[in-house]
Amino acid sequence: MKILICGNEFHENALSGVQQLLCYLLQSDVEIAVEQGYAAYLQTVLPQLPPLPVADSAQAIAVDVVLSIGGDGTFLRTVQSVAFRSIPIMGVNAGHLGYLTTVDITHAIDAVKCLCKGDYDVEERTMLQLMLPAGQSLSRHFALNEVSILRKDTSSTIQVDVSLDGVALTTFKGDGLILSTPTGSTAYNLSVGGPIVHPLSPCFVLAPISPHALTMRPVVYGDSSMLRVTARSRASVFQVSVDGESFDLPSGTTMRIAKAPFTTRVIMLKGQHFARVLRNKLMWGRDNRGEEDFFRS
Repeated sequence: MKILICGNEFHENALSGVQQLLCYLLQSDVEIAVEQGYAAYLQTVLPQLPPLPVADSAQAIAVDVVLSIGGDGTFLRTVQSVAFRSIPIMGVNAGHLGYLTTVDITHAIDAVKCLCKGDYDVEERTMLQLMLPAGQSLSRHFALNEVSILRKDTSSTIQVDVSLDGVALTTFKGDGLILSTPTGSTAYNLSVGGPIVHPLSPCFVLAPISPHALTMRPVVYGDSSMLRVTARSRASVFQVSVDGESFDLPSGTTMRIAKAPFTTRVIMLKGQHFARVLRNKLMWGRDNRGEEDFFRS
């Protein structure tokens, strides 16, 4: 098995777990390569590590599996590099919540052993594709979590005209609009009141951000549909964010948004389940009443 390791800077309390994982991999029969920037970072913060095999880029190496070490931001960056090549990704959490990650860094060695034995499942996660008019382009067109349309350089509301499969749906007025995948339903979408969706559901979600009218509510629609979206702002530009990377577009730009032609293949270890992830990550059922109230005098 050949594994590509991607990552980012992380909290110091994760260094010990990362060092143990790398030492284990270097001593095993697994062939590894570490993305160049991450390898340089590791050799700086963990000088006791032996030299790491370096990959020039995620696209330039043929691998069986990718380990993404960090948090959700690291995972999304890794997706941009390898998803179009159908390489399965396992997220190893060395950050905060790590909702997209499969295992914590403290259990990473056991997870790698499961990988080597083939004791895992691969979930095909639907992505969004953002398409612009001819002559306009972005460096990021595909999203595992969401595409967000946001106001910029104005305190006024932004107006977003939306049609669904060529039929006018409505005009959203407010701070913006989120188009979320099922995987991204627990991200930005959740924070604005959108629904939680099972990650394998064949649908997407439209969720308004601070809508001007109370009748504007999140909408769930089938992932075979094509959205046509035109954003208008009193400012000369508005902002589009694709999985957290932001770009400015001229006011009045029309975009098409649909299901991407490929998926993100996410590794899930045996026994992992959507309900269990929700319960653990969102702390459902936890009683916080005994914790100290920050605002208590």
